[in-house]
Amino acid sequence: MILIDFNDTILPWVGRLNLEFTYLSNKKFREQNINLSKEQWVVLKYLYQKDGLIQNDLAFITSRDKTSMTRLINNMEKNALIRRENCEYDKRINLIFIEDKGRQLFEKTLPIMQNLIDLLQKGIPRNTLEQTIETLKKLETNLLKYTD
Repeated sequence: MILIDFNDTILPWVGRLNLEFTYLSNKKFREQNINLSKEQWVVLKYLYQKDGLIQNDLAFITSRDKTSMTRLINNMEKNALIRRENCEYDKRINLIFIEDKGRQLFEKTLPIMQNLIDLLQKGIPRNTLEQTIETLKKLETNLLKYTD
């Protein structure tokens, strides 16, 4: 049996990139005296694009479990970035809305994140980025076949 070196697979590299990008974006926010984490920024991004998302759907699209999403929502609600409302037709469903403060904070931080993404992707041809994204999507599809 031939052993594959885990470092020769894509998985640890994706994990490292995510951790390093999270660290860097949080650092850049702190340098600007912005009290926001990358995870909170991602939630604001989705709500900025489509307000009034169902909390469970937001957890799914941000790849968070329900417990950690609830904790994140609670913290963001305390900071008046978002608000939670019960659904009219099903009280078990929470709808999440971005507040003016959250919208303004997202707009303020968008150039910071765009700059970080530009720096990260510097020197990589567009077609290489597109192919990499397609490969990652295929990996996710393959993985989800075994996690359901």
